[in-house]
Amino acid sequence: QVRLSESGGGSVQTGGSLRLSCKASGSIFSFKSMGWYRQAPGKQRELVATQTAGGMTDYADSVRGRFTISKDRAQNTLYLQMNNLKVEDTAVYSCAGGLGSVAVWGQGTQVTVSS
Repeated sequence: QVRLSESGGGSVQTGGSLRLSCKASGSIFSFKSMGWYRQAPGKQRELVATQTAGGMTDYADSVRGRFTISKDRAQNTLYLQMNNLKVEDTAVYSCAGGLGSVAVWGQGTQVTVSS
C-alpha cells in the first residue's frame, strides 16, 4: 500500500524558513497530482499548493511568492519550501496524493510561527 509521511515541521520566528518533506512508500510519480494542505485550529482545511504529474503548480494567494512546491525523483519526496513565514501560517500541514479517484493522506506535521 502507498503511504505518505510528512516531516520538517517545527517552531520558527516570523520571517524564518522551513522545508516540509513528504516521502512516499511507493513512487511519488504514480500520483496524477499531489498537494499540500493546512488546517489551523477552528478553521477549515485549505489547499496551499498543488503539483501535477507533469509539473504544473498552483498556489493559494496567501502563500504565492513565499512557498514553493517541488519534487525530487531520487529522494521520492514532495517538498514545500516555506520562506518569510508569518504567524498566520501556523497550522498542521498535510500532504496528499491523488491516484485516479482515490486520495492518500499523510499524518500531518505541525508548523508554529511566533513573533
